[in-house]
Amino acid sequence: MSYFKNLITKFIMMMQKRPGLLAVFAFCSGVASYVLVERKESFSQIIAILLLVSWVWLIVDNWLRDKVEQRFGVAVSPNFMRFALQMVQQESLFFALPFFLAVTSWNHPQAIFTSLIILCAFISVVDPLYYKKLAKHSIFFTVFHNFALFVVILVTLPILLNLTTSQSLGVALITAIIFTLPSLGNLMPNARWWRFPLLVLLLCILSAGLWQLRSWVPPAALRLTDITLSHQVDVEQRKPVGSIKQLDTHSLHELGLYSWTAVKAPRGLNEKVFHVWLLNNNVVDRIALNITGGREQGYRAWTHKVNFPANSVGKWQVQVVTESGQLIGLTKFTVTQ
Repeated sequence: MSYFKNLITKFIMMMQKRPGLLAVFAFCSGVASYVLVERKESFSQIIAILLLVSWVWLIVDNWLRDKVEQRFGVAVSPNFMRFALQMVQQESLFFALPFFLAVTSWNHPQAIFTSLIILCAFISVVDPLYYKKLAKHSIFFTVFHNFALFVVILVTLPILLNLTTSQSLGVALITAIIFTLPSLGNLMPNARWWRFPLLVLLLCILSAGLWQLRSWVPPAALRLTDITLSHQVDVEQRKPVGSIKQLDTHSLHELGLYSWTAVKAPRGLNEKVFHVWLLNNNVVDRIALNITGGREQGYRAWTHKVNFPANSVGKWQVQVVTESGQLIGLTKFTVTQ
């Protein structure tokens, strides 16, 4: 036992001297998982399982330390637990970051969410910011901790359980709320009794507000590899015939438009997505289609729209969104007189 204890202590001391190595490893493992997840390689699943297990371990931190000390007579240093917490947060953020970078539309509010992940990942590797600024403020640290948990659940659940992005978002939000509740007592140890239910109520209201802003959260498990508008689709080859960016009202009403998309998803994942047609930023139509994950170039599917408003002149968009309204990608075209 003393051998393993010394080995762990040496590892912690080495990583504390070179914290950048941990960040590099975390980011590289995230990139590797992102590359391998489409093939459902065991590597990405193992990392996802380890991350979730490590979060469970941190949640039962105090109980676990007492049991280890009673059973093996080994006292776990608070410095070790503090470093372990930072390491798990760091690994979670860098593991998830490549998935979100690949799907974020930077001209959409999604950019705010992904930028927040980048900021948190940066803070997690800069010790003066992490320990001297963040960790000293209980409220900010609790928010940071649960945000990292929220982010990693969004990525790991589709990989491990083939949950849809909408289901993963709901589970991640509920989990973050549940794990925030024990922290409320630490934030106000000497507060009056009525403040705790008030904070729980405020937390629920905040969560409901976040759910309303769910379109700002990129769907980490999905990525739009191609989207094309055309008048025809080759059904045998499953590909569009030509590409349209501008057309007149006569062609639009006579021939209609196919919206052909290829959406990349993890193997085994079945997801319902929607083609949302907008004219001058107003929703005109919403057409559902189902996709199946696993194909390297993305699952190819299309919808055919033939009913257009009498006055169709203007700037159009076709957005590909999930059931919960998360944007996967979009294309634009213009209709002239």
